[in-house]
Order: sequence, then structure tokens, then C-alpha cells
Amino acid sequence: MNILALDCATKTGWASLIGGQITSGVQDFTKKRGESNGMIFLRFNAWLKELSQKNHGFALQYEGADYHMFDVLAFEQAHHRGGAATEICVGMTAFVMKFAVEYGAEHMAVHTASIKKFATEKGNASKEDMCYWFKKTIGHEPIDDNEADAMALLHFARKELGI
Repeated sequence: MNILALDCATKTGWASLIGGQITSGVQDFTKKRGESNGMIFLRFNAWLKELSQKNHGFALQYEGADYHMFDVLAFEQAHHRGGAATEICVGMTAFVMKFAVEYGAEHMAVHTASIKKFATEKGNASKEDMCYWFKKTIGHEPIDDNEADAMALLHFARKELGI
């Protein structure tokens, strides 16, 4: 089963399990001067398609384009704290759900506290706690807490799905 885990934000953490191989990173969608949030969403959507096309040896034909099909897209559930960060996160998660539906994948929203509790046994774990978990589990420093959160989400999804 191939899984893409996303910590959606301006700096989106991601982790994938494809054909038994785990990779992760951070993608920066910071707005350029004068841009609307809509540009973040357009770049995010293009990036999802690009990520799904990486040649992992599994490309499948879908609607005339080669796509690497993820079976599950797991994402951190958006919090409604208000402001620009919430608008961006909610918008991105809408694109994740749309992408999953369009390409025949399941989507899985997971509350932040569930991810943190899974990784650290504390539902209110700090960014530093999550980075420590990443280093202890993966064996090297994460790029930042976004990558750590995405990796914890990937491991959480694997456990939930029995993988």
C-alpha cells in the first residue's frame, strides 16, 4: 500500500511510503510579494501532481497521464484558530481531498493530538519533542518540525492500516 502523509501549511511537511521505501521532506509554498493565497493553492496542487509522478517504478496510466497512484493520502486535520494560517491549511486540505477523489485514493484526516500522542505519548507535544522523535526513530535530524510531523503521521497511518 502506498501512502502520502502531509502536514499542510505554507511549509508543508511530507512523507511517503512507496513500494516499501520511505522518503520525506518539506515543500515551501511561501507567497511571493503581491500574491494571493490562491497562488499557494495552485502551486500546492501542481506539486501534488508532480509528487505523484515521481518515477518510483510504479507509474500507472490514468486519464492519459502517468501518475504514481497513492492508495491513501493522510493529512493533519485543520484547526480552526482563525487567521491566514487556518485559511491556508483548510484550503490545502480541500485540495488533498479533491486530489484523492480524482485519482481513486482514500483520504484520512488525523487530529494533531492523535499524531503527537502516537509519537511522543503526549497529545500536546512541542515542536522540539516531535523533532526529537524523528531523530530517534529515523536516525537523523529532520529538516524542521513539519517533516517530523509528516513522518509521525505516516507511521500513525501505517499502524492504523495494519501495514
